[in-house]
Amino acid sequence: MKENEIMKMLYDVQHPAKGDRNIVELGMVDKIEIDGNRVSVTLAFSKHRDPLAEYLIGSTRAALVRHIPGVEAEVKTVIKDESKKPVGLNLGLEELAGVRHIIGVASGKGGVGKSTVAVNMAVALARLGYKVGLADADVYGPSVPKMTGTEGEMPEAYREGDKEVIMPLEKYGVKWMSIGYFAKPEQALIWRGPMACNALKQMILQVRWGELDFLLIDMPPGTGDIHISLVHDIPLTGAVIVSTPQAVALADVEKGVNMFRNDSIRKPIFGLVENMAWFTPAELPENKYYIFGKDGGAKMAEKYGIPLLGQIPLVQGIRESGDDGEPAALSSRPDGEAFVLLAGKLAEAVRNV
Repeated sequence: MKENEIMKMLYDVQHPAKGDRNIVELGMVDKIEIDGNRVSVTLAFSKHRDPLAEYLIGSTRAALVRHIPGVEAEVKTVIKDESKKPVGLNLGLEELAGVRHIIGVASGKGGVGKSTVAVNMAVALARLGYKVGLADADVYGPSVPKMTGTEGEMPEAYREGDKEVIMPLEKYGVKWMSIGYFAKPEQALIWRGPMACNALKQMILQVRWGELDFLLIDMPPGTGDIHISLVHDIPLTGAVIVSTPQAVALADVEKGVNMFRNDSIRKPIFGLVENMAWFTPAELPENKYYIFGKDGGAKMAEKYGIPLLGQIPLVQGIRESGDDGEPAALSSRPDGEAFVLLAGKLAEAVRNV
């Protein structure tokens, strides 16, 4: 058993008076000690004793017994003055020292396949010989574990002095990190802005990335708190915008472009990716059906003076590959080669900045 595995079990222990948020999210798990089949968990309460303390102690013990057959479970408590809690996270940029380029993959709205493009672009860059990592910053809807076949896996974590370091998972030649590794797939992450921003920073700044040519950050859709926190606290090299050809999606592209070009941000946009550019049925590989409109992305890219990095077709294989945890970019099919071409253009655009 490892400390991070125990921590994942404690997500089951919810505080009834805190909107059913669990004791991990509430920061109540002060210490975990493991000695053979003995596990001791220390819960931190404020100086005003929680009236549900006994319930939480019993629920914590029950969660350990339920998940670990034959465990000798002990739950201790400690009183901490909430007024002395540090505000925010004291995280530096040390773990990014070996990363050459940090690229945000963004979209103005959800449902355009941004995560699919980000995952496949990471795999395609690795196919081209680059050292690549991907941080899943979509903290409300993490999809990287599913798309990479790493669901249920738990990254290693250990302490270096007073700092905790998280080791990314490695598969398909890419280093992966996602909040989805620390929560159950069905668990809804109901977080306010500051909590989500802190989780995002941990997913990037506490991870031992090592030497990378590219670190892609799969950003959540929109232009909210998380995006502002990201561009101000993380040294982004620039961004890639993902959209589909229809007018509704392209209207939201403008918001994303304007965010990165805002005077307080000023990050280069390396290009636009038009996803689901056309539909090609497997039995008619030469046919193209423009069911979402034709060349909408190309026109938008021209309007804003940014390159059109690639047009990705809507084919059944991409969806199936994502569901099966084997990204389409691994294949030699036309959809796989489209991602490799896209990755090559991104690498060239970054070199030219």
